[in-house]
Amino acid sequence: MIPFSILDLAPVTAGSDAAQAFRNTLDLARLGERLGYRRYWLAEHHNMPGIASAATAVLIGHVAGGTSTIRVGAGGIMLPNHAPLQVAEAFGTLASLYPGRIDLGLGRAPGTDQPTAKALRRYFDSADAFPHDVVELLGYFEPATSGQQVRAVPGAGIEVPVWLLGSSLFSATLSAQLGLPFAFASHFAPDAMDEALALYRRDFRPSAQLSQPYAMLGINVVGADSDAEARRLFTTQQQSFINLRRGRPGLIPPPIDDIESYWTPPEKLMVERALACAVVGDAGTVKDGVEAFIARHQPDELLITANVFEHAARRHSFEIAAAARDRLLAAN
Repeated sequence: MIPFSILDLAPVTAGSDAAQAFRNTLDLARLGERLGYRRYWLAEHHNMPGIASAATAVLIGHVAGGTSTIRVGAGGIMLPNHAPLQVAEAFGTLASLYPGRIDLGLGRAPGTDQPTAKALRRYFDSADAFPHDVVELLGYFEPATSGQQVRAVPGAGIEVPVWLLGSSLFSATLSAQLGLPFAFASHFAPDAMDEALALYRRDFRPSAQLSQPYAMLGINVVGADSDAEARRLFTTQQQSFINLRRGRPGLIPPPIDDIESYWTPPEKLMVERALACAVVGDAGTVKDGVEAFIARHQPDELLITANVFEHAARRHSFEIAAAARDRLLAAN
């Protein structure tokens, strides 16, 4: 059975704040560790009131320090927002503090709107240099050589697995060329998933980091004690997508009973397309849905996210997903 991992955006729910979001993040990470999830990844977003993981490396340190075995990493760091040397130093520091447990996933999107991207980048306003920046960053993790003028301290010679993230063919191609593991953002942008996977696997070149292709797929899994309750919990994610498309991102909203009254027909089509990779239901529905997704796409690992309003319900959803994994393992 393939490994299951967790993607967390440190959601800030209506009526709460970032401090509570961070407490919930650590609590969920500890639960994931007990349930046997392999990784706990956090994603960089900016200027979004409902997402508290902007200082991603800082939060990774908080989670790694509060757990003991689960891998903790970035899914991902938006590299165009940062100098490669600074990223290498930050993750070299994390890997020195928590050896063998830190992952670095890299994306080429800004993770925000254009005005905020300009505020972040200051003197750099394009992602065109992404391939060069990835290669530069990888070089900082190599052992330092005599005469090397710039080195990452800490970072040089430290093992930090680097992943590329994407929702298009671009990162699939670059991952294959560089021999890196690849994570596809199918949990919110699944359109190119099959083509990207095929391209990555076909063109993969072995590297010092990886001898064969390794692909992880994002998927929304919302589990509850009944299908109806799970569908109700899922309306939180659906509303969040609509609010973002309406240009009104805010705190994570509570679930509603009638999502049909909330969206317009075009918005419904947009959300259903964006969230097509979703398994929503009770324990049996989750097991069957996850099993079908794995059978169809053959990922090497699943990255599960669940944007559920109530923390207790979110915990329960990940418990249901872990139970589905265990049932599938027992069946095989």
